[in-house]
Amino acid sequence: MTERRTHTLEVPGAVLHYDVREARSGDRPALLAIGSPMGAAGFDILAGHFTDRTVITYDPRGSERSVRTDGAERTTPQEHADDLRRILDVVGLAPVDVFASSGGAVNALVLVESGATERLRTVVAHEPPAADVLPDRTEALAASQAIHDIYLKDGMGAGMAKFIELISLRGPVPADYAARPAPDPATFGLPTEDDGSRDDALLGQNMVSSTHHRYDFEALKTAPVRLVLAAGADSEGELAYRGAVAIAERLGVAPVIFPDGHGGFLGGEYGQTGKPDEFAAKLREVLDEG
Repeated sequence: MTERRTHTLEVPGAVLHYDVREARSGDRPALLAIGSPMGAAGFDILAGHFTDRTVITYDPRGSERSVRTDGAERTTPQEHADDLRRILDVVGLAPVDVFASSGGAVNALVLVESGATERLRTVVAHEPPAADVLPDRTEALAASQAIHDIYLKDGMGAGMAKFIELISLRGPVPADYAARPAPDPATFGLPTEDDGSRDDALLGQNMVSSTHHRYDFEALKTAPVRLVLAAGADSEGELAYRGAVAIAERLGVAPVIFPDGHGGFLGGEYGQTGKPDEFAAKLREVLDEG
């Protein structure tokens, strides 16, 4: 694997940490690999499959090394998108391909909506949790809000248990889902006691703003960027899978199916293992089509 160099960047309200792995050879576009709230560590294995490209990763504000300095309790996709723009401007490379997964896919699409596309070539948005575009949007949005509310009331264990239950659900969100109590956190090996903290990047800062984002489809359709909506073969019916499919339909494109599920690119990072070799091969194929 190529050497990783870590940098910091002060932005309004945060100090970002990002990493750059210089390409060993070749003149392929750089690759920006992002998640949210997943940080740079989630892309270690994937980056190793693209040594012919300079690979940029980062920790989103409020996650891991990137600390918030403004004390804000919520982060918006617009803030994340502006952070991405600033990192790309500092790195100074163009063109750049983007692989963005989960909340990172939301933020990448917002970056495209913002018009800051001069450095971008292809954006692969992998399973954005786009609750607002689903046929069952009312129920999905209410469920997302309920997860946040349970977290604020009862802490991380209860909030994460409700989150895991939602993201594992196949098909439309039931009408009464938001009102249902959270499952027992112990079922998922989560702490049952509330430690009093309320600074979790997923449940606290991003849960509502990411899922509730209203997309500017006209801006996405007219952007001078190739947009690819990606969904996992093993996550069919799950909320993030359905979000990718729904956005693709609104853009008039077919979603591209990637190996495995939501974390298909992971090779043991964060205790999760998908099919990273197959996933990287599919990503390379998609990027090479651009």
